[in-house]
Amino acid sequence: MGLTMENSIYFIINPVAGNGRSLRVWKKMKEEMEKKNMEYRSFMTDYAGHAEVLARQIASIHDYRLKTVIGIGGDGTIHEIVNGLSGFDHIQIGYVPSGSGNDFMKGYGRSKGKSSILTRLNRQAKSYDLGCCRAGKADRLFVNSIGAGFDAYVAKLSNEMQWKKVLNRAGAGSFVYTLALMKGLFTYQPGPLSVTIDGEEKVFEKVWFAAVSNHPFYGGGMKISPDARPDDGLLNVTVVHGLSRGKLLLLFGLVFAGRHKGLKEVCMMEGHEITISGPVSVMVHADGEYLGETPVTVTLRPKSIKYYI
Repeated sequence: MGLTMENSIYFIINPVAGNGRSLRVWKKMKEEMEKKNMEYRSFMTDYAGHAEVLARQIASIHDYRLKTVIGIGGDGTIHEIVNGLSGFDHIQIGYVPSGSGNDFMKGYGRSKGKSSILTRLNRQAKSYDLGCCRAGKADRLFVNSIGAGFDAYVAKLSNEMQWKKVLNRAGAGSFVYTLALMKGLFTYQPGPLSVTIDGEEKVFEKVWFAAVSNHPFYGGGMKISPDARPDDGLLNVTVVHGLSRGKLLLLFGLVFAGRHKGLKEVCMMEGHEITISGPVSVMVHADGEYLGETPVTVTLRPKSIKYYI
């Protein structure tokens, strides 16, 4: 590829993603690009939220000259980059999954055996839907899903867990979520929630969580919304309610295969604008990152973002 400095590729790498897997991936990519005499710039993140800051700074400085930004890391990395590039719709985004869950790439139908990102840059980027949510004064874009209730509670417990860094360094990062899940299972109290879809309200009692998805996967491979597609112009809603704690645990076993659809305590719907609220506020996450509390309103920007998938 005969790239000039005006259309060179910009990489944002999360060096701690996947317990160092991202750095190994980046080393191989650098070697490949140097063999091909490709122009590139690279930036390493230093803290949570840094990928968003870097993406916004890069886009603000180079503006229309910048064509492609590629993230190397986990789902949190792509979430931050997409938010950092908000308002720069001409910029196309590539992504190399090297985190622990990688729900983003699963949801967009990409497997490990497919061609490398450098090969895909020779093709045309594809347009996909982009989720938007507002909780209080916080506005965020999301690439996977938002959740209100138990899943947001567990995500917050997981991110705040004292042993998280130690377990991540030991290669047992997924155990952090398991510990948070078990703690949340015994401490979270389900309650009533109202879900309004395109103006039509439904009220549920004893709601564990309500998820709004742009594709099937979340939580490290759980197929929470089996029918969701990232390019169909629709948001998919899954409400889990009226379950005992034991049956909720069973649901998490079924959801990896998408077999929870048949449970009477699982309600699945779809629409364009969703509002989740209730008499008591519950926590909300966007792509696993704590956002705030309900009420939350979720909308979709159809075919508004371009990815190299």
